[in-house]
Amino acid sequence: MSVVFDGSSLKAMQSSHSHTAPTALSAQELSQEIKSFISGVDAVQGRKLSVREHARCAVRLLRSVPACRGAVLEHLRGVYDEHVSTFLHNLETEGNASSGSTSNLEDIIQEVHGVLSEFIRLNPRAWAPLVSTWAVDLLGQLSSKHAGRRVAPHSSSLNELLQLWMSCAATRSLMEAYSQCLAAMLAWCPDACVDALLDTSVKHSPHFDWVVAHIGSAFPGTIISRVLACGLKDFCSHGAKDQGLLVEKGSRVPKIGSVVGILGHLAAHHSDSIRKELLRMFQESLTPSTPLSPTSSSTSWEASPQLRRAAVPFLLQLAAMSPNLFGAVSSELVELLRPPVLLQLQALLQGLPREELDNMLGLAVHLISQSPTGGARVLKFLADTATPASVIISGPTPSPHEGVREGCDRLLQMLLLHLHKLVFNRSEGSEVSPFSSASSQPQRVTPFLEELRSHVGQLCAETLRLERKRHLWLHQLLCLLSVYGGPSVATETLCQLLTQARNPEELALAWQLHTTLSSCMAGLIPAAVAHCVAQIHTHTLGPRQLRQLLLNLAAAIQSQDEDRKGAAGAPSSMAGQIGAAVSVHLHDFGPLLLHGDPAVSHAAVRLLSCSPLPRTSSPAHLLLLSRAAVTHFFLALRRRGEAGRVGRDVGQTGEAVSCSVLLLSRFSAYSPLTLKAILQQLVEGALHKGNADLFGGQIADMSGAPVVSPSVSPDLGASLVDINCRFGTTVNFSGSVWSVFHAGVIGKGLKVRTAANLPDPSGVIQNIQTLLAVIVQCCTSSSLNGSQSPSDPDEPLPINAEAAKVVAVTLVESVCPDVANGELSWPPEEHARTTVERDIHIRRCFEAHPVLFPLLQVVAAGRPALCYCSAVLRGLLATLLSHWEGSREASATDSPWHLQASCLLVSCMGEGQLLPPVLANVHEAFAHLTPFEVRLLLLAVWEYVRGNGPLPQKFVFSSDKGMFCRDFSRDGDVSRYVAPIHSVLHKNIDRLGHLCWRFQL
Repeated sequence: MSVVFDGSSLKAMQSSHSHTAPTALSAQELSQEIKSFISGVDAVQGRKLSVREHARCAVRLLRSVPACRGAVLEHLRGVYDEHVSTFLHNLETEGNASSGSTSNLEDIIQEVHGVLSEFIRLNPRAWAPLVSTWAVDLLGQLSSKHAGRRVAPHSSSLNELLQLWMSCAATRSLMEAYSQCLAAMLAWCPDACVDALLDTSVKHSPHFDWVVAHIGSAFPGTIISRVLACGLKDFCSHGAKDQGLLVEKGSRVPKIGSVVGILGHLAAHHSDSIRKELLRMFQESLTPSTPLSPTSSSTSWEASPQLRRAAVPFLLQLAAMSPNLFGAVSSELVELLRPPVLLQLQALLQGLPREELDNMLGLAVHLISQSPTGGARVLKFLADTATPASVIISGPTPSPHEGVREGCDRLLQMLLLHLHKLVFNRSEGSEVSPFSSASSQPQRVTPFLEELRSHVGQLCAETLRLERKRHLWLHQLLCLLSVYGGPSVATETLCQLLTQARNPEELALAWQLHTTLSSCMAGLIPAAVAHCVAQIHTHTLGPRQLRQLLLNLAAAIQSQDEDRKGAAGAPSSMAGQIGAAVSVHLHDFGPLLLHGDPAVSHAAVRLLSCSPLPRTSSPAHLLLLSRAAVTHFFLALRRRGEAGRVGRDVGQTGEAVSCSVLLLSRFSAYSPLTLKAILQQLVEGALHKGNADLFGGQIADMSGAPVVSPSVSPDLGASLVDINCRFGTTVNFSGSVWSVFHAGVIGKGLKVRTAANLPDPSGVIQNIQTLLAVIVQCCTSSSLNGSQSPSDPDEPLPINAEAAKVVAVTLVESVCPDVANGELSWPPEEHARTTVERDIHIRRCFEAHPVLFPLLQVVAAGRPALCYCSAVLRGLLATLLSHWEGSREASATDSPWHLQASCLLVSCMGEGQLLPPVLANVHEAFAHLTPFEVRLLLLAVWEYVRGNGPLPQKFVFSSDKGMFCRDFSRDGDVSRYVAPIHSVLHKNIDRLGHLCWRFQL
């Protein structure tokens, strides 16, 4: 090695030598040392020098004669090589790497390192450039020469190579010497030292990468920028066309592979520095060139227009070869791409040839598809930028330039096409099915789609905004994501669309998704509905989302009827599948009828009222649904009344009541079990104290008397225990039947009667009509006794006898629970005194619940069901007879309630054919008679029923009328019961003459 020095450098070296060699050699000794070093023979003894002795002689010359430094350093190359060879040989033979000649040479190496280190410390300007070049070149030669040794790891394993070479004294000494030189030269001449490193890297790459990686860890800022600049220059020198923007790691660009390896090694501890440098290179390549300041840290590539144009393709190629590097900058790159930057990037790319531009776009698409993180942000950026200017984009993003928009539009289209190819060619080009097992056909992972799997909800929300072109891209991406992710993702996507769609146009996107996926996935609709049910059980959905889901499912089922009117197609098939899936989970949707949010319960009743019922269902589920439906019915009535009072949401509450009525009628027609359960719960619910006010009723106590509000009843200071004790000691109950009535407290007066708060009469009438309508629909929708529809379509359907019997039995149990089912026959009127207390309780129930008479009318229409109300009718009639007998009023109209009850009672008995027509019409004359005359007519009714018991066996089914009828001709002569009626008519002929024809036999 020959090096030219000027006088100042030589003088500086001599100065440093004077500090390191205090005992100078004589001229004769110096001459002998030079001869021995050149010949390799001891000038005094005449024998050949050993390797160690020869190295010692070189070190002494290095200290004494600076002009010999080139020859000495060249000789020391062999010494270092000998030490490395022996070190690796010992490792291969599994011996001790520090034994034998290695230990002697290690002493020499340590001595050489000490001398060079002292020279560099005392005079860095003279020694650092020389030693750094020698050390880094020797490291490159040693790395390449011994790369094929058995113990040497592969060049791609930088960490293992670093451990191997740093455990060797020779290479460790060279590394430390170079690091010392670089640290000394950073202040005044870093480029010379780094250029030597990179030149050696090009010559000996990739075996030399471990050196650059280690140096880069010690000096990250300098090495990272210089490595990138070197790679860019080499990339530009080969030309984009020559290198072809290849994605494989074995690219034909010699230096870019080393750049990737070095930066990849540094990324473990210096990822932030690498990210900043990569982003700085990208920004500097777009900004116009400016004169660099002397203190600028930028490298010389910014001054070259050719290098600036090649920077973006170089960074793309670098990112394609190293996913870690791309991941480091992808998150901030999206934030960096603001409109001014996009315009600069467009101006840069416009000057590229078409083929090179297409290659760059293809590479960008590949990078996006292989990006493991930030995919959602990249997609949002592309969609926002590619959206036409006429579409309002959410957020402060300004409208992009038309050229930028077209470029992003093209990039997004290419990305969708590329993802389509990846999704449908995932198993090495063979045809795949989304339901094929992973073990039989290994699937290729697409990182971009993998990340988007966790953003299905956001993608669906963006798609449903229905922005021009934007929703088409996102809908296509959702289809690809569903196919890629398999049934789980497809189910989640469809469920999200069903939950978030707010109008028919948005809901149509769910049908389009199903149409696309139905060709490759079976059972998607049932799985989606099951997923929705699971979300309901886990309370994942909020009230608004739950309401929207139920409404969308109802709209889908209701669309089936509309589709049947037109040509049968995919939507009709899908609506049928949704209906079938909802019917399977009907018991899961049932509890939502009682949801605390009225909007959710309204949506639930809309869904259940139009959903098809399952073919089979367990009795437990049926009873649960029936109870929930009936409870919702009464809740809907109350909400309708409240909405009417405040004048808000009247239409919505009215629709809820209509849907509830439809739901109850459909449930009742499903099976005899549901019919009986619904009718029982409707009657019991109408008489329940919580719902009595809906139908104008009052809450009654055990005796049937209205309960006084605690706020208006005074504290009488009475003790229940004291009262019971006094009754027990003063009243004798033995020997006869006694009835005790608590009309008040002795000494305190009668019970306080307070005027009840009367509800709105119109609302009460509406509620009663609605209740009767739903009961009639339930009773007419069944055909348990073989009833047939009437020939006249305008004539209402007959009420089913069995259904009416259920209403009758429930009514009797609710009004008077202690009545036995066999009490059908009537005793003589004078025997009614044995059941006075029960009869008064029955009358008070009718007083407290006005809905009882309409219910009796429904029962009477379903002959012979009224026979089973015999005990209630008898008790009510007995109290009415007692009242008219004791009344001292001039006219019956002076007792309005008793008059109305008498008329309704006789009318019901006539409708139920417990009375013949001549007796059934007597109520028409009650308003014109005195109380005594009313009692006479009611007594005639009692006597007839007692003589002709109300037994169901007396009714015969008429196929012509489709109902049961009674033949009164078999009951004997009726004239003896009509005599009192004729007597009353004759007495009041002036007022009742127009009614005489109604009582002709």
